Amino acid sequence: MSAEGDILRFARGYRLQHDCVRTQWVIQAPEKAFVADPIAGEVLQLVDGQRSVGTIIDLLAEKFTAPRGVIAGDVLALVSDLTDRRVLVP
Repeated sequence: MSAEGDILRFARGYRLQHDCVRTQWVIQAPEKAFVADPIAGEVLQLVDGQRSVGTIIDLLAEKFTAPRGVIAGDVLALVSDLTDRRVLVP
């Protein structure tokens, strides 16, 4: 389970790439790829190994003028899932 204080990065061999042809974000991995929905794409673009999850939540809440609690729930669920799958690591 990820927490707001965690600083995450993509695991070795994983990277976020924008597919210009299909206009979508894709997580590239060895011999597989995950298509990120538009919301996940917004979150994952901010994962840089320097920002905390809390900072990412703050930036998204400001960008979309949305309640921080709603954004926090969505972001924490996404990063927890990707951490469990070892796509994101501390």
